[in-house]
Amino acid sequence: MPAFPREELDEMVRRWLEANRRCEEAGDWRPLAEMYTENATYGWNVGPGQDFMAVGREEIRDLALGAEMGGLDGWSYPYQSILVDDRKGEVVGFWKQVADARRPDGTPYEVQGIGGSWFHYAGDFRWSWQRDWFDLGNVTAVFVEMMKAGVLSDGMKRRLDRAATGGPLPGYYDRSQSRVPLW
Repeated sequence: MPAFPREELDEMVRRWLEANRRCEEAGDWRPLAEMYTENATYGWNVGPGQDFMAVGREEIRDLALGAEMGGLDGWSYPYQSILVDDRKGEVVGFWKQVADARRPDGTPYEVQGIGGSWFHYAGDFRWSWQRDWFDLGNVTAVFVEMMKAGVLSDGMKRRLDRAATGGPLPGYYDRSQSRVPLW
C-alpha cells in the first residue's frame, strides 16, 4: 500500500516546479516556505564537520530561502530528472545551478557536477523535510570565476562578505551540535 497516491505526489511535484519557476522569475525564493509543514526541516552538508539546518517554516523562509538564497537572484535551478517513491512518500530531484551572468563566449556561468534535493512528503501538498546536496568545490570555483570577471551581483557580494566575517552564521552548526541530524 503506497504512503500516498502516486497522482497526489505527481501533483505536488508539478506544484513545486511551478512555484520554483515563479520564484526564479521574481528572484525571491521565500514564497516556497508555504510548501513546507509548520515544523519542517531543511538542511544540507557544508563540509566534513558542518551542516546547515533550518528548523520550522519560519527558519526555512528566513534562513534557507532568504539569507542562503540571497544574492542568487537571476540564477535558475532547472530540474533535470525527478524520481518519485510513492511507498515512502519521497521525491528526489536532480538540478543544475545556472547564473544569469554570461562568460565572454556567451555561455552562462554554471556549477558543474550534480546538485539535488531529497524531499519527504507530509500530505496536504507540503514537504515535511528537504535535504540538498551539491558539489561545494564546483560552487566555489564558479563564484571565484565570477568574482574575477567582475560579474557577481551586489547581493552575492554581500552574501560572500557575510560568510567571510568568520563569525557564526545562523543555521550553520558543528555536525555534533545540529538541532536536527541530516539523516
